[in-house]
Amino acid sequence: MSVAESRRCRLCLVTPPAGGDDDLARRLADALSGGDVASLIITGDAADPRTLQRKAEALVPIAIARNAAALIQNDSRIAGRVGADGVHIDTGLTDLAAATAALRPKKIVGAGDLKSRHDAMLAGDAGPDYVFFGRLDGDTGDAIFDKAFDLAEWWSSMFVIPAIVMGGNSLASVSQAADAGIEFVALCRAVFDHPDPAAAVAEANRLLSAVAEATP
Repeated sequence: MSVAESRRCRLCLVTPPAGGDDDLARRLADALSGGDVASLIITGDAADPRTLQRKAEALVPIAIARNAAALIQNDSRIAGRVGADGVHIDTGLTDLAAATAALRPKKIVGAGDLKSRHDAMLAGDAGPDYVFFGRLDGDTGDAIFDKAFDLAEWWSSMFVIPAIVMGGNSLASVSQAADAGIEFVALCRAVFDHPDPAAAVAEANRLLSAVAEATP
């Protein structure tokens, strides 16, 4: 592995809230055929666990087959039942601490819904595998949301636990994260709403590699 590759920002995907499982499974398979994806966060409503489980059952095997870690939002029981790689916890420090105590190091536990530096440091003390800045549905503009970007840039410059920042709905937003030295950037609409999800992932990876190669 070259120096550029070792420090390269990597891509994560976040599932959109809407869409039939069959169609989303097709779009995910297309997306993952486009190149490197580190992880997939499968989102769902905690009040509707049956729908989340059906979604996870459809998507987890596709992610695992492409070596992308499959993470379930806020439900370790579903994660266990479908053989997911871990969970993404954004329901507070108590739930995060319980998940890290129960699941790590065998499973991945990520921390989300971090609105301040103080929140992030408290989450970091719980020992997650990553900290996530921005809302999972926060890709409402072309660029990364300013507050999420500032927090992720600060965290990546100070701490060992890697950061993921929610990107914008433009593929170009991945360059912003990579330029700032943030370890991972997440995309949702930029990939899943793209007419060719594989091409979207390929372009995102091209942009990430270009930044890594240009960085001294």
